[in-house]
Amino acid sequence: MKPLFSAKNRLPAGLLAAMLSGPALAGLDAPINGWRQGDPDASHIQTVNYPAVTPGIDPDTPESSQIRGRIRAQGKETVTLVVNGNVMPVRIDENGAFARPYSFGAGSNSVEVIGDEERLHAQFYQSANGQAESRLRILLSWDTDGTDLDLHIVTPRGQHAWYGQRAIDGGAIDIDVTTGYGPEIFASAAPEKGLYQVYVNYYGGNGGELTIARLAVISNEGTAHEKRQEFSFPMRFAGELVLVRQFMYP
Repeated sequence: MKPLFSAKNRLPAGLLAAMLSGPALAGLDAPINGWRQGDPDASHIQTVNYPAVTPGIDPDTPESSQIRGRIRAQGKETVTLVVNGNVMPVRIDENGAFARPYSFGAGSNSVEVIGDEERLHAQFYQSANGQAESRLRILLSWDTDGTDLDLHIVTPRGQHAWYGQRAIDGGAIDIDVTTGYGPEIFASAAPEKGLYQVYVNYYGGNGGELTIARLAVISNEGTAHEKRQEFSFPMRFAGELVLVRQFMYP
């Protein structure tokens, strides 16, 4: 059965809203359990329109790069999304609907969406099929709405990935989130060997209030050689720039 909300099979807005209002439709539309082929057209980068909006699915986002569905979470603006152990917030609308692109690697993958009233879960195996795998993934999220934190990655050769230049040789930041929570994700299929520097800039918003950021650095995700580091840190005022992490790859 084809998913209801794919880019090629859109429903009228009124009908979609009416269908989403029914609790029976709570669940993951993508991904689904089972086995599937990777998509060589899947990308690590998402189109951004300014003023920036929250992460969503572009019409050209391949089905293999979509996380979407509906969850019961009364009165919530976000619920928790966990992808292969990577924890991040995901926004929901008034009907509990959510949608976010994500570049999955080959092998076993898991997606869990956690609300106050229920948990949604999918486990699937993805073949490579020519799709680039994220050998290095750096994920930034934070805990306040209306706040703009920016992820900056400096590679061993001195290339700088940031919201002004999200795509560099071998990697990209998927989206510049200016409306709070994140996440912003840097992914590289062919990371350079050497020293990486990870900076976070408190660009502004929401009166410059204290926000707690969370950073995860994952290498060789989904393999026997996976390494993962996760930690939280405060960002205190607009304009603050922090060197959060330096690490050697591999």
